[in-house]
Amino acid sequence: MMHSLAIPIHEQSQVGDARRMIGYWARNTGWSQDLSARVALVVTELGNNLALHTKGGTLVVRPLASGATYGVEILSLNRCGGVANFQQCLSDGFSTAGTSGTGLGAVGRASHYFDFHSSPGLGTAILSGLAERDAAPSKTGRWEVGAVNVPVPPEIACGDSWQTVELGDGILRVLVADGLGHGEMAAEASGKAVEVLLAHPEERLEQLMERIHAALRTTRGAALAIAEIDPARQELRFTGLGNISGCVVTPDSSSSLLSMNGTMGLNFRTVRVHSVPWPAGAMLLMASDGLKSNTPISSYPGIWMKRTALIAGILYRDYLRGNDDATAVVVRARP
Repeated sequence: MMHSLAIPIHEQSQVGDARRMIGYWARNTGWSQDLSARVALVVTELGNNLALHTKGGTLVVRPLASGATYGVEILSLNRCGGVANFQQCLSDGFSTAGTSGTGLGAVGRASHYFDFHSSPGLGTAILSGLAERDAAPSKTGRWEVGAVNVPVPPEIACGDSWQTVELGDGILRVLVADGLGHGEMAAEASGKAVEVLLAHPEERLEQLMERIHAALRTTRGAALAIAEIDPARQELRFTGLGNISGCVVTPDSSSSLLSMNGTMGLNFRTVRVHSVPWPAGAMLLMASDGLKSNTPISSYPGIWMKRTALIAGILYRDYLRGNDDATAVVVRARP
């Protein structure tokens, strides 16, 4: 699974750089010419919007793959004020900077799905999901999963990894791993944990953790947590070692998920699995320590109606520490 690409945008000259960078990525990923052209349009319009209408922000790009087809999610994130009636900004002809005012409308038309969140004092986040014309990777499966997974600059490899696996009866397993340090060796450690999960997806959590620990002994080690959601039992089981945070949230409640001290591959004594309720409409938030924990997601007006990818982007925007790789994964059942 490829990590996300975060590109700071503070002036218009950076928009062209972003477009060229993502174009190179597209050629090496296998996107069609049609998808590449629509991605270039979205990057240009969202980048210009950041450069011209805000004090700057970040574009975050995440490739998606579903079998032999491809897609991509593009997030535009800024913390400059926010707009009470952002829907007005999407109308063709609306502009606050003397432009033609068709940019955000064009982004919506080019997108397979489109979402936004804007609130005064909190900033604006925009999500554009694009797919090959004959594919819809965002609508497969029972679960909606959004993620941001970004290496700390100037690293190219991300030391964090994450993975989801859907089992029988709608059970979902979510793994987040943070290799010690950052760079290639950290990526090797966290990536090996994902390999073990994919090779043994249905193994009991206790045995799976022991197997991952054994596999990581030849690496520098990793913090790691696995959540298992069982919708039939309305239960979430969780086990973790190290500083991966987890939380089950509803509009009215929040339950923190507890990890034990230690490091997979290096310092591992026993596995403890604990359970919490999984109410209807709940969301699971998991993050590496590149993000601050205890994020008050309920303080964002209207957040429960938004896509999980947009929510993950907002967590990344507002709680990034800036000194380590950063991963946020948000999961909920599809309506």
